[in-house]
Amino acid sequence: MFLLGALCSALFGASLTAYGVLFLPVSVLTALWVRRGDLMTAPVVVPIAFAVGLLPVADGEDGTGGTLMGLVTALATQAGWLYGGTLVAGLIVIVRRIRLVHRRRTAGSRPPV
Repeated sequence: MFLLGALCSALFGASLTAYGVLFLPVSVLTALWVRRGDLMTAPVVVPIAFAVGLLPVADGEDGTGGTLMGLVTALATQAGWLYGGTLVAGLIVIVRRIRLVHRRRTAGSRPPV
């Protein structure tokens, strides 16, 4: 997400909307590509990645304080994209988890051959 934020900053002039739109497919791909054993970590990692990716996109003045204020402002104004991506990742993970549990139960209930 940091590289995507830097690319978005270079191509679109630090457009937070473009970054938010690009965040949604990354959330979906993250939820689809995560290993079965780590399914529940995807909805946790996605918002962290969103915040890290905002660093090159967020408008902040020189210095640490200005950058931090720009990051907090960007997080506040782009919360819809953040919640949307986290919700999508969470729903995909829940569906994958339900399918995994269902497969395990059906495999365990088969009679031995």
